[in-house]
Amino acid sequence: MRGGATMGFWDGERCEYCRGFIVEKIVDLPRKVGRKYALIKNVPAGVCKDCGTRYYAANVLKTIDTITHGRRKAEREISMAVYSL
Repeated sequence: MRGGATMGFWDGERCEYCRGFIVEKIVDLPRKVGRKYALIKNVPAGVCKDCGTRYYAANVLKTIDTITHGRRKAEREISMAVYSL
């Protein structure tokens, strides 16, 4: 690499669905935890530039699992509106 640049985790990777290039982004990830939903903020992810498919590294998924199985206290809780059709 020139100028001391380092490759990111997703550099050169392509989407398995549309073959678009994957770029690293920080995203918010809603997850169902038991009977409730949780929002995990600031999650590093690979995101396809073309179709938007998200990919997560194994260590990120392990951290998410740790968080959602009650091993870490939530920073805050919010209420959510409910609608019926």
